[in-house]
Amino acid sequence: MSLGSHIAELRRKHEHLSEKVEVAQRSPGTDDLHIADLKKQKLRLKEEIERLSHA
Repeated sequence: MSLGSHIAELRRKHEHLSEKVEVAQRSPGTDDLHIADLKKQKLRLKEEIERLSHA
């Protein structure tokens, strides 16, 4: 897998997590810890994308 395709895959996963966070925040029964976990996953992906983009 090339670096560019790896970054594209990470961006796709980041976008998917963004959608999951939005849905979870609109659902009244969603646990705040679950939302926080999704946001942490998103942040880790964003940091990895940034790191690879500037490598």
